[in-house]
Amino acid sequence: MKQPFTGLKPQRLWDYFAEICTIPRPSRHEAQIANYLLAFAKKHGLEGILDPAGNVLIRKPASSGYEDRRTVILQSHMDMVGEKNSSKVHDFTRDPIEPWIDGDWIKAKGTTLGADDGIGIAASLAILESTEIQHPPLEALFTMDEETGLTGAFGLQPGFLQGRILLNLDSEDEGQIFIGCAGGKDTVASFPLEEEPVPAGYKAFEVGVTGLVGGHSGDDINKGRGNAVKILNRLLWNAAVKFRLRVASIDAGNLRNALAREGFALAVVPSDLAGEFEKFVFSFRQEVAAELHVTEPDLICSVRSSDLPPAVLNSTLQYRLLNVLYACPHGVIAMSRDIPNLVETSTNLASVKIRENRVVVTTSQRSSVESSKTDVADMVSSVFRLAGGTVEQSGGYPGWKPDPDSEILKLTVSAYQQLFHQHPEVLAIHAGLECGLIGAIYSGMDMVSFGPTIKGAHSPDERLHIPSTEKFWDLLVEVLKYIPKV
Repeated sequence: MKQPFTGLKPQRLWDYFAEICTIPRPSRHEAQIANYLLAFAKKHGLEGILDPAGNVLIRKPASSGYEDRRTVILQSHMDMVGEKNSSKVHDFTRDPIEPWIDGDWIKAKGTTLGADDGIGIAASLAILESTEIQHPPLEALFTMDEETGLTGAFGLQPGFLQGRILLNLDSEDEGQIFIGCAGGKDTVASFPLEEEPVPAGYKAFEVGVTGLVGGHSGDDINKGRGNAVKILNRLLWNAAVKFRLRVASIDAGNLRNALAREGFALAVVPSDLAGEFEKFVFSFRQEVAAELHVTEPDLICSVRSSDLPPAVLNSTLQYRLLNVLYACPHGVIAMSRDIPNLVETSTNLASVKIRENRVVVTTSQRSSVESSKTDVADMVSSVFRLAGGTVEQSGGYPGWKPDPDSEILKLTVSAYQQLFHQHPEVLAIHAGLECGLIGAIYSGMDMVSFGPTIKGAHSPDERLHIPSTEKFWDLLVEVLKYIPKV
């Protein structure tokens, strides 16, 4: 079968990325990609290890003349975010990704592409396979479940890794080298599902908010994009006041680390107000579209008749739910005082769903300041507790404190300047990287993160920039040539 990226450079990297796209690997379903990596190690006579947490480690000896250099860890994660358009039929646990080339970009048909972090995996494999690239002793670490819980990084054990220089291949902006990241935690609230009969004389409608851009809940939180949970709830809240609307079901947003792109509700309104309600939805769409015309040009608020549901939410539950979703903070809470234009603290209202006789609301918080991360999570918790919800918080994960004097940073910056005759940006990122956890487990680990340009990560608009991928590869190969001696 013809590879979809024939003719792109470097060819072996693109060949491996094409193979990776055929392997289902949503978070917590990484068995197939792990087996693929272990088979790769065996095929090439390399040491391959599967640790108890599900991480894969492949070791390769130094190339000739580099035996006295320090060991370098190439680190990427095996899983991908599984997001798709509602019209797309796709099972991320079984179906391959369908990549295609659109000018200078690689995209997927109706789903996330998985360049985050499939391209990091592909780069590591192309390095491990090569007999021509000069490099020190290598450890390629492929972690599991980075996207939903950093489970693989949490499960790393002291002594598993031998190297103390780590190149994280999970960044999404070529020309930028990252030396710090935010820590994060989840706050999940739930309410017992209490229902009552549909009032007499009511008509049912399906209401939807679609067409939003979505994106990464950390990297894109400051871009002014709409949140489908917030917009749908605003519509329902106002319609409840104006038209005595009653909610039967609600399903908005999806993943905790993605901006909510779509939301749907089944609701009923008095039959004599049905026409006015439909007009309201149309005018509401115009109002919100005017507010978000720059960031959300394709926003759709839809309404169509439906069969009557068997029940609606209890009036008390509906009142509490619509009000708490309105009150729940979402977006940037604070900007960094130390690094220009860096979001310091944020919170994402990720989803609201009905599951197993409970209404469940999922949120996530991020901050590069540990105390602020706790503070904003407690702020969100307090809102839900005031509404009578039960709240649970995850233990969270640590941030990665920047080290501007890092030896590998200086080497990477120098290599970039030599290759491209310009100075890269050195930044921290408002997203979770595994470097924070790895650094906590392996004290003294010297780390940087870089990668090609990926836009729309965690959404079906995810796309990988082809020219920047070649530059990412050239930088990686160049850095490995100049790793210092032991």
